[in-house]
Amino acid sequence: MTVGQLLFIVVSAATLLSALITVINRNLFHAALWLIATLFGVAALFVLLEAGFLAAVQVLLYIGAIATLIIFAVMLTRRLMTETREAVNSEWWLSAALAGVLIVLLIAIIGRVPAWAGTAPQADVSGSIAELGQALVSPDLYVLPFELASVMLLVALIGAIIIAREGRR
Repeated sequence: MTVGQLLFIVVSAATLLSALITVINRNLFHAALWLIATLFGVAALFVLLEAGFLAAVQVLLYIGAIATLIIFAVMLTRRLMTETREAVNSEWWLSAALAGVLIVLLIAIIGRVPAWAGTAPQADVSGSIAELGQALVSPDLYVLPFELASVMLLVALIGAIIIAREGRR
């Protein structure tokens, strides 16, 4: 095992641990801080994968803008948040069971793929941002994952609008 591989494993473990703490934490402000640590871990993984542009976008966009916005929103609405709900989710077991089933299913699917490293299309995007953009929209490379991510973001946006409207009623 090389030093790079060991570093990748350590950074991945730290990123997963901080993501787990983000989800488990009951204090919203602390969860936002752990989210920043998670996003820094993802940026470090991008650096280890020699994707410097993606690491810079991760730091500038997600940490610099979105995480800061979340922290300001938590700080400005702290007085509006009251402890009217239960301290512990009464249906936590359902979430844990569903997560367990999904993990087992994911491991089973990954175990059946014969040559996992060779299944993703390889594109040389180390040269410029234009090559990265071409790879994202090329039908032979990453257009399907790019479009799926776009649809997921659209669904999340529509869901946020619906939740915000229900809060006004």
